[in-house]
Amino acid sequence: MLITPEELGDLSNDKRRARKVVDGIDYFVAEISMMADIGKLLGVVLGPRGKMPRPVPPTADIARIIDGLRNLVVLRSRDRPTFHVPIGTVAMEQEQLVENLETVLKRVESHLDRGDQNIASVWVKTTMGKAVRI
Repeated sequence: MLITPEELGDLSNDKRRARKVVDGIDYFVAEISMMADIGKLLGVVLGPRGKMPRPVPPTADIARIIDGLRNLVVLRSRDRPTFHVPIGTVAMEQEQLVENLETVLKRVESHLDRGDQNIASVWVKTTMGKAVRI
């Protein structure tokens, strides 16, 4: 979806419509020159949802940036000791799922003060299946 500067002004005037648009989109990219306007006009809608746009230079390869965002998984725990993160889909091979799980765990451990000593347990489950403790 492409939002023009004119539509940006219209969205900022209609907060209900802005929330609906923002909730229906997974990620946003914007030219660097538009970031200040987006922050002023839609920051109150985008910020709390963690969807502030990624600034893109005018000469950047937008297809490469979008592919990178499609493969990105955002993990937020805020003030909770537990979190949920998708590691794959049903169509993926078991080896890929294991690799993704290990990558997520390494990344989480790298941000913890005591590394894996801060992790009490890890559970894996499918969308409708039972959870299995690892």
